Amino acid sequence: MTASLPGSASPPSPRTAPFGAWRSPITPSAMVAESVSLEQPYIDGADIYWIEGRPREQGRSVVVRAETSLHADLTPVGFSARNRVHEYGGGALLVRDGTIWFCNDADQRIYVQTATLAPRALTEIAPLRYADAILDTKRNRLVCVREDHRDIDGVPCKRNEVNGIVAIDLASGMQQILVQGHDFFACPRLSPDGQTLTWLAWDHPNMPWDGTFLYAASVAADGQLEQARLIAGSNDDPIFQPTWSPDGELYFVSERSGWWNLYRQRMTGDVPSAAIAVAPMAAEFGRPLWNLGISTFGFTPNGELVCSFVEDGEWQIALCNPLSGQIDRIVTPFRKISDLKVGDGFAVFVGGAPDHCDAIIRLDLRSRTWVVLQRAIALQVDPGYLSVPQAIRFPSGGGRTAHAFYYAPANRDFAGPEHATPPLVVFNHGGPTSAATATLNLAIQFWTSRGCAVVDVNYGGSTGYGRDYRGLLRGQWGVVDVEDAIAAARFLVARGDADPDRLAIRGGSAGGYTALAALTFHDFFRAGASYYGVSDLEMLGRDCHKFESRYLDSMVGPYPAQRAVYIERSPIHFTQQLSVPLILFQGMLDKVVPPAQAELMYAAVRAKGVPVAYLQFEDEAHGFRRAASIMRALGAELYFYGRIFGFTPADSLCPVTIENLPD
Repeated sequence: MTASLPGSASPPSPRTAPFGAWRSPITPSAMVAESVSLEQPYIDGADIYWIEGRPREQGRSVVVRAETSLHADLTPVGFSARNRVHEYGGGALLVRDGTIWFCNDADQRIYVQTATLAPRALTEIAPLRYADAILDTKRNRLVCVREDHRDIDGVPCKRNEVNGIVAIDLASGMQQILVQGHDFFACPRLSPDGQTLTWLAWDHPNMPWDGTFLYAASVAADGQLEQARLIAGSNDDPIFQPTWSPDGELYFVSERSGWWNLYRQRMTGDVPSAAIAVAPMAAEFGRPLWNLGISTFGFTPNGELVCSFVEDGEWQIALCNPLSGQIDRIVTPFRKISDLKVGDGFAVFVGGAPDHCDAIIRLDLRSRTWVVLQRAIALQVDPGYLSVPQAIRFPSGGGRTAHAFYYAPANRDFAGPEHATPPLVVFNHGGPTSAATATLNLAIQFWTSRGCAVVDVNYGGSTGYGRDYRGLLRGQWGVVDVEDAIAAARFLVARGDADPDRLAIRGGSAGGYTALAALTFHDFFRAGASYYGVSDLEMLGRDCHKFESRYLDSMVGPYPAQRAVYIERSPIHFTQQLSVPLILFQGMLDKVVPPAQAELMYAAVRAKGVPVAYLQFEDEAHGFRRAASIMRALGAELYFYGRIFGFTPADSLCPVTIENLPD
């Protein structure tokens, strides 16, 4: 589908229309009609697999194999390849010689299937979750992370589930615990000779980007581990992605220099050699381990190192000489590169560019040419309707410099009124230890093609700018991120790119908290939207799942010792200060940010007499996955801003009930 004017050799002159009221081909229905999420590409010899999340199938996750022309769906109806370890999952797929092992969303069991055999359960029916599996061919077993949710002596294990690494016999399904004792585990990886297992572990209150421990142990004759030893890492050094080279050297990413850089270490003998920096540079080769199984580098069978890294918010891919440290950058248009996997002479990754939405990319390492195997969104938009991101730096609190991507209104059919400036929508990413990228995002182009400007903020605390920048959020969540969001908007107003009377702020999850805090504690924005955002930090700390249950120790302070800080930064306790319109969106199955957070905020704002709207989605959890939910939310947010800012969208929108809105 191409968004163009049929039958016209060239577009007519733009018509003048109010900002926000432009007609756009980037509609919610077109965005989700053939859209998918793309993740976890996997290479099995010459074959390439990946997982597609499909909103039009109620968010079902399907394993897909690349074919010559059409792709083959391998996950039958009734199954969904998704796990929920740490609630966010990841590492749900393993393929070897055409045999597939995957985690099924409904029961969290591991299933095995082949091209001719339907999925068969390998693991028992039990409240157990699995992730990040590898194949131990020498012992005919899987080795993976396991999260045990079984009650302990009849006591529900809420937030006390036991994490570890287990081996699962492929014939019987019997399980053998290999490692326990830390709060969390990730990345079990077996050496090429099958004799040494490495893994990551960390403990509360750390998150995996705060500090982790890299261990190695010998695999004994009975399959158990012995002589476990600490290889690298500490409570202040987050190790990322331990990976064995074909010749038996261990590679990993460490932040010991202040940047997530690559290191290599020989593992021969009882005492490993000192780790050597491979290509030291002011760039990030690692990323936050929100999902298991993610990777930024890998090896070809003959030992070539292929890596990806981010500089100033933009990702690149390169060949790296591990001895000289020479980086040979491969020129591509992609500014977002994730889930990099390496095969024999080629690499596969999820890539996005300013004019390319996320796609599964196969890159030939010899010719340096690439092909798209699958696009996340089938909608092909004429460039005349696309806004090109501009990386901006701007001053913020404490004299620091913050980062963002600015998107001007863009629609070849329309222009704004002379001397007028557009509404500005400030985007805040989740995490908050995540990052905005410069890839084509139709959720942003939805706004810019209607005449709104957008700024996508990489506030202090975001990944991709080194440890010091990411560390700006320590003890300062709700302060630094809010200051940077306001500073971005103020910078664009001063530059003449935004209407100071029509400034909106939005975000999801942690980004929703930033939006709520900005609206509550500052008189700057004129409207806002929170998607499953946090309004009560105390409630989040008490009710959140195990993985994030101590996250706030670093971002706010230890609880309950710092309870006063939790209260003073929670918007729910200061709704008397909130005086601008707000719309809230909430999945009723959300276990990360439970619905009570949105409901309390809605009730308080409604009682105060401020215009407010609240939309509930009964079948959604944390992050909307269903087509109907995504379409409804986008349309409702546009309708809401139209009513608040005084423009009439060109779309036919389902009205939203806005309490306390004057006629």
